[in-house]
Amino acid sequence: MSQIITVKVKLLPTKEQATILQEMSREYIFTINILVSEMVKEKKSTKKSSKDISTNLPSAVKNQAIKDAKSVFKKAKKNKFSVVPVLKKPVCIWNNQNYSFDFLHISLPIMINGKAKKTPIRALLIDKENRNFGLLKHKLGTLRITQKSGKWIAQISVTIPTVEGTGLKVMGVDLGLKVPAVAVTDDERVLFFGNGRQNKYMKRKFRSERKALGKKKKLHAIRNSKDKEQRWMKDQDHKISRAIVNFAKDNKISVIRLEQLANIRQTARTSRKNEKNLHTWSFYRLSQFIEYKANLAGIKVEYVKPAYTSQMCPRCSAKNKAQDRKYTCECGFQKHRDVVGAMNIRYAPVVDGKSQSA
Repeated sequence: MSQIITVKVKLLPTKEQATILQEMSREYIFTINILVSEMVKEKKSTKKSSKDISTNLPSAVKNQAIKDAKSVFKKAKKNKFSVVPVLKKPVCIWNNQNYSFDFLHISLPIMINGKAKKTPIRALLIDKENRNFGLLKHKLGTLRITQKSGKWIAQISVTIPTVEGTGLKVMGVDLGLKVPAVAVTDDERVLFFGNGRQNKYMKRKFRSERKALGKKKKLHAIRNSKDKEQRWMKDQDHKISRAIVNFAKDNKISVIRLEQLANIRQTARTSRKNEKNLHTWSFYRLSQFIEYKANLAGIKVEYVKPAYTSQMCPRCSAKNKAQDRKYTCECGFQKHRDVVGAMNIRYAPVVDGKSQSA
């Protein structure tokens, strides 16, 4: 078994290399859009090869552009051409046979004086703790290079072998705002993860900072502040997901169950105070981090239907609404309401109907 994840690597190109990458990225998107428009007009997929495309790109990149254009056309055709996507963000993609990575440089063909030449571009792993170092030792897939806020980023798809887990121990995890995550094992071991108050304080701090910068019309500083906030939020999700999976490993858990997050913004407990936090926090990203880290550890992740998980009494199945953070049932059962949610998630119906028996 295996799974594919994306690892980000910061690039430090020279000025000349940066100019070439900018030109290639624009040319790549332009080529895809032209090919898509041609296919839509003819209502059939193109049979062109790299030799048929006159553009200042290496042959390998042209072939990748054709492949991506066909993918865009396929989606448009599926929607009966009601919507034909037009790509705008400059990007360039190489397949795994046309670049190499030695942890210091990414060597790839770029256009120099009209000819494709394999050129090393200095690379720097973004993660301060180098947790991506081990991931990049596995099988590398496509390389996607893009520029964000003036910085060049290489996104490398990596195929990682996973371990098939055995056993029947189940753990439920409830995600939220005031308490980012609560986990309950099937033998009632409970652990809280993250600091919701700190998270909300940091988000208020970033918003206040941007408000002050907006009055001074410092647009570049505002973009930097947004990027900094996103990096901080992502780092929190990495730390929480790693702690959850470590807790599962320590308790020999074989299945982690999470709520299906499709409608969490409509169903999550909210108020006027935390509405802004609810609509900017990435619950989906945290669940994805938990899933890929769990799979690497041989732990299966299942998604359950979220209906009444925070209202149903785990002891007698009666439905009650929690008062503030405390859940109380007439049968005498009392717990923190997020713990109740995690307890019920353990045994809630699995979304696809396929689950390991608990």
